[in-house]
Amino acid sequence: MPQIESLVLRSPSGGRVEVGAPVVLAPMAGVTNAAFRTLCREQGAGLYVCEMITSRGLVVGDRKTDAMLTFFDSEQIRSVQTYGTDPVVIAHAVEILCTQYRVNHVDLNFGCPVPKVTRKGGGGVLPWKLDLFGAIVGSAVTAGDRHGVPVTVKLRIGLDASHQTYVDAGRMAEQAGAAAICLHGRTVEEAYSGHAHWDAIARLVEQVDIPVLGNGDIWEAADAIRMMDQTGCAGVEIGRGCLGRPWLFRDLAAAMAGERTTTLPTLGEVAEMVRRHGELLALQMGERHGLTDLRKHMAWYFKGFPVGGAVRHNLGMVDSFESLDALLAGVIDKAGADCPYPVNALGRPRGRQGSPRRKVAMPCGWLDDRCGLDLDLADAELAISGG
Repeated sequence: MPQIESLVLRSPSGGRVEVGAPVVLAPMAGVTNAAFRTLCREQGAGLYVCEMITSRGLVVGDRKTDAMLTFFDSEQIRSVQTYGTDPVVIAHAVEILCTQYRVNHVDLNFGCPVPKVTRKGGGGVLPWKLDLFGAIVGSAVTAGDRHGVPVTVKLRIGLDASHQTYVDAGRMAEQAGAAAICLHGRTVEEAYSGHAHWDAIARLVEQVDIPVLGNGDIWEAADAIRMMDQTGCAGVEIGRGCLGRPWLFRDLAAAMAGERTTTLPTLGEVAEMVRRHGELLALQMGERHGLTDLRKHMAWYFKGFPVGGAVRHNLGMVDSFESLDALLAGVIDKAGADCPYPVNALGRPRGRQGSPRRKVAMPCGWLDDRCGLDLDLADAELAISGG
C-alpha cells in the first residue's frame, strides 16, 4: 500500500500549516477539548481541532467561550473551529483567535444540522445564501491572512437532495482564498442518519483545485483509505469514529504511511487509556470537573466488553480518581485484563445517528432567493457544533 502525502494548508500570502498525515480530528461539542485532543495526538499524526466556538461569543468576551479555548503547551499547532453569521463579527473573531490565542489554523463551520440553529438561518442552511456565505469566508480569510493563518471551510451537501449547495459554496470558498474544504457527505435533512454520499466528495474534488477532505462513515483506518481511493480527496476528517477509540489515530497514521494496522486493545489496555484520559481532563479542569466530564466517554470506551450493567452505571457516575481506580480494578478482576477487544464493534457507527429530519427547519421564505447580505442572523449563533 503506497504512502500518502502530507496535507499542506496555505493562506493566500503564504502562511502554511503542514499536517504529516492528512487526518483531521473533527470538532465535536463537549468532546474535543484539550484533554481529548492530546489523547488522540499521543496516538498518531494529524490535525486536532478544538470544539467549535461562536464568533459572537468570542467577540463579546463570553467566559464559557474563553474556557473552551484552552490549549496545552504540548499543542504545537493550535486549531480552532468557529462559526458565525456576520462577516464583520467573524473577521473580528478570527483576529482575536490569531492575536490573543495564537491560533495557527481556523476552520469555519457551515455544517450544523441542529434545528434551533438552522431555523434561524445558520449552520448547514446558511450556504443557500451564497453572497452571505462568500462574504463570511472572505472576511475570515482576510483576517487570518494578516497573520499567515490559513482558513478552511466545513460544508454539508446541502439542505436536502433538492437544494444542494456544496458545489457553488465550494467554488466560492476557493475564490475567497480558503485553504481547503471538508465535505460531510450528508445533507442537513439527513443529519447523521443513513450512509454518507461519498460520490458528492468525489464531485467536489473535480470542481475545485484546493484540497478537499472527506467526512462521513469512517469507522476504521481502512474506511479512510477506501474513501481517498474512491473520491480522490486529499485527506479525511474523523468525528464519531474515534469516540472511545483514540487509538484509531494510530491506525490512521499507519495507514497513511502505507501500513495495514488495526489496533485491538485488551480490556486492560482500554482501562489504562481511560485512566490517562482522566488524568488529562484533571490537568485541564481539576479532578472533580475533569472526571465528571469523563463520564460521557465511558459507554464508548467499554462498548461491547462484558463489564455488566451495574458497573457501566457506576462508571458513568465517577467523581474521583479513588472511585475510578476502584471501578477499573473491579472491571479487570471480573473480565480479566487480557479480555480481547470485541471485534463485532468494529466498522459500526458510534455516537449519535438518529433519523432524517422530516423537514429542514429554516426561516420562512428562506428558499425564495439566494441573497442574504441584508439579513440579521445573530439569533442563529448558538453554542452548538456539529457538521
